[in-house]
Amino acid sequence: MNNSILYRLDWWLILIYSLLIGFGIVNIYSATFNNTSTGIFDMSQPVGKQMFFLIVSLFSGILILSVNSKFFEQFASIAYYLSIFLLIGLFIFGKTVSGATSWYNIAGLSIQPSELAKVATALMIASLMSKVQSDLKNLNTFLKILGALFLPFVLIIFQPDPGSALVFGAFFFPLFREGLSYVYLVLFVSLMFLFFITLSFPISLVVMIITLLIFLLFFVFININKKIKIWPFIGSFIISVGFSLSVDYIFDNVLEQRHRDRINIVLGKTVDNQGIGYNMNQSKIAIGAGGLKGKGFLEGTQTKGDFVPEQHTDYIFSTVGEEWGFLGGSLMIILFCLLIIRIVIQAEKQTNKFRLIYSHGIAGVLFIHFFINVGMSLGILPTIGIPLPFLSYGGSSLLAFTIMIFIHLNFDANRLSEW
Repeated sequence: MNNSILYRLDWWLILIYSLLIGFGIVNIYSATFNNTSTGIFDMSQPVGKQMFFLIVSLFSGILILSVNSKFFEQFASIAYYLSIFLLIGLFIFGKTVSGATSWYNIAGLSIQPSELAKVATALMIASLMSKVQSDLKNLNTFLKILGALFLPFVLIIFQPDPGSALVFGAFFFPLFREGLSYVYLVLFVSLMFLFFITLSFPISLVVMIITLLIFLLFFVFININKKIKIWPFIGSFIISVGFSLSVDYIFDNVLEQRHRDRINIVLGKTVDNQGIGYNMNQSKIAIGAGGLKGKGFLEGTQTKGDFVPEQHTDYIFSTVGEEWGFLGGSLMIILFCLLIIRIVIQAEKQTNKFRLIYSHGIAGVLFIHFFINVGMSLGILPTIGIPLPFLSYGGSSLLAFTIMIFIHLNFDANRLSEW
């Protein structure tokens, strides 16, 4: 590695990354601690495997820093198609765990290609958007980028792993940054609102149409003195009515029973603290038991009693809440916010479009993972099974997020060298 790059690295970002990694190792150790544990390098324990992948991740990070930043732009399409090949291969060689065929088993270690596909897709989207001369209002440009997002999304859905697939929606953040109309965001949020409202409060078709018609007339009225086209409003009205009518079919026939159960629990339509809602309920108990300062390292009764299933993976935040309390949980949230904000700020300083879009893409992925994981641990979002970056147990996740961060560090350091 060129020694001069050490002076151009964003050491504040590295510090935040290191703190989150360290906090993750501590909490994985606590969540999986038992009388047979011999130390953090015991490969028979989750923390030992996590330490192995941490070493691999750091080695990969150092290698990434030594590579010319232009390599990633040239390598983007190769990485993307390789990730697609690995996702397809799961249907033949994959290992099925908890009903999802999402892993390769290699020498006793599980590799989840959907995590690495997030890095490859971030590079591919950045490559496509940096090469096109026209803006995103051009239909061909938009469809090409949409196709690059849709392909891994569909392959992951069919595993089935809807949680990991949902994360690919994060790549719309750089699209909005580059000029994609916010109408798409408003439409998406509106449809999700209609979806949950329709499930929560079943109403007749007549009442629904009248309500949507009132909203349509209201928007027309407040814009009566402006030169607006009525057709977008009418189109939105038709889409809204059609979508509302399809909600029951989507809920009953597209979603699996476990997903329906989890949504019903969050909506309060079902109370099942001993069945499908057990994990979420125990997570909330653990977080609440931590109080202000927490019970202390290895002192969490919910954690030591193994009351929270998958606590070292999907529900690692419950360990943070119980043993480190509100203060520890708040510190962790602040670190994540600082990490994401710093990536966005540094991205905005880029003069290279490929690097700028890539960094916005990974900031979006980090945000979605963080927001959903903490939300489901607190019981305000359905459990969909995605890890908390850098904290949850999972070698593929740790490796993928480390690669994301170090590619960004490479880009940022080379930005400074070009001044």
